[in-house]
Amino acid sequence: MVTLAFVALAVTALVLLLLRDHPADVGLKPYGAGEFVPKPVAASGAARRCVKVLFDAARTGPFWLLAGMFIICGASTNGIMWSNWAPAAHDHGMHATAAASMLSLIGVFSALGAIFSGWLTDRFDPRRLLSAYFAIRALTLLMLPMVFSSAVTPALIVFVVVYGLVDVATVPPVIALSSRVYGKDGAIVFGWANSAHQLGAGASAFLGATARDVFGAYDVVWTTLSAICLVAALMALVVYENAMSAHEDVVSAYDA
Repeated sequence: MVTLAFVALAVTALVLLLLRDHPADVGLKPYGAGEFVPKPVAASGAARRCVKVLFDAARTGPFWLLAGMFIICGASTNGIMWSNWAPAAHDHGMHATAAASMLSLIGVFSALGAIFSGWLTDRFDPRRLLSAYFAIRALTLLMLPMVFSSAVTPALIVFVVVYGLVDVATVPPVIALSSRVYGKDGAIVFGWANSAHQLGAGASAFLGATARDVFGAYDVVWTTLSAICLVAALMALVVYENAMSAHEDVVSAYDA
């Protein structure tokens, strides 16, 4: 913990010394811009705007689809894995070191999957990408009880790789959808959706462990999470059904 604290302090120093808020701070044009863009004047009332955007977005269907998908996303990723993976592996006789190593590999492939997902989101329909990610996650979770064992097997490694690649891959498409539906408020809407993600994660961490105590195994947890991931896969495909009306409602609210 002390080591992590000193590393955090070191990174803080680097941020203060090297990081800037806007390209104009270092005399550069924004990436992809044809001309120099001056730094915008700092605006007040950020907290008020954040709450206002929440209330405006909450009146539209796409917000609840995005938030609902992210509740499921949080429940089926960091909520269940980071707190319940090790005890689930222990139930199958796996040594703690091996279980931790597999979880670390999930994290590595999560980072790679997020980067690749960003590239894909720039080129393909984010709805279809989200649907595919959730469907793949559903299949991996459904297969997990079959590949769990006391040793690290090729089948378990395949699970770790595939599951890891779609773990954080849902983030770029949700960011893209938030921006497309809510325009300039998309980043704030994504922030609220991300809060829903953490609520789902917290509930899953607790309920997953509770289910293990009640049923004596995690099998019902993996099956349930697989089923709700399939629901999320279907939800992703209908985000745009009310997109135009939602956008018009939000714009009208601000015009008023």
